[in-house]
Amino acid sequence: MIKTVAIQGVRGSFHHIVSKQFFENPIDIIECMTFDRTVDSLITKESDAAIMALENSIAGSIIPNYALIDKNNLHIVGEHYLDIQHNFMALPNQTIDDIKEVYSHPMALLQCKAFFKKYPHIKLVEDKDTAEVAERIKKNNLKGIGAIASVMAAEIFELEILGHSIQTIKHNETRFVIVKRKNAEVLEDQISKASIKFEADHKRGSLAAILNVMSDCKLNLTKIQSLPIIETPWKYAFFVDVTFESYLEFKKAKSILKIMAPEFKILGEYKNAKL
Repeated sequence: MIKTVAIQGVRGSFHHIVSKQFFENPIDIIECMTFDRTVDSLITKESDAAIMALENSIAGSIIPNYALIDKNNLHIVGEHYLDIQHNFMALPNQTIDDIKEVYSHPMALLQCKAFFKKYPHIKLVEDKDTAEVAERIKKNNLKGIGAIASVMAAEIFELEILGHSIQTIKHNETRFVIVKRKNAEVLEDQISKASIKFEADHKRGSLAAILNVMSDCKLNLTKIQSLPIIETPWKYAFFVDVTFESYLEFKKAKSILKIMAPEFKILGEYKNAKL
């Protein structure tokens, strides 16, 4: 049973929101300021599971996190999609004219750039985490300083929201994965998605042949991401997500791909959150 979960960020962060929505039973969270620290807490058994953002509908894949999961032989046991809503907040009893600087994660600043063009007097400053800035404003009673974070962060740290949903693209979704040290005990009839990694030979048509096997076995390719193999210049590993209706079809594909593809590896088998 999962009792302790590591998240990147602090209370009120989007990772924290995912932990509240994904797990049915109450859990304790371990706040980590980096993804490396998040993974370390899992490896050292400080936590039972970890939550990691893997891709965003606007910004694309968070490539280093693919490498972290692979390098540390972690297993994806679930996924969760979260609608990301950015909110502009500060200490109570201030107006937007009172705010001189806004600190937030670079991605949040980028996604809200159009909003702040209307307020040229506000300086945008990159920081390490959205909710951590909100926490700092509360803790140090920082007037004239704003944060971009979730509604939950505003509630936890008693800040006033000066602008709701200020991101330029209103539909902004992030896919998070739940990872453990070992593969989950997910029943086969509940598994409808898998994350795999493989390398392809440096031969014409080798990648196409692998993709054809997936198609023949009725797998739906939902994501493909290449990552360079550091030790071998100009050779790549492929991280692929597939969905399927029948686990038997996926087992058939696995048995073929293990023979065809060098370094074939299962990163996780779990339930498709989009069903």
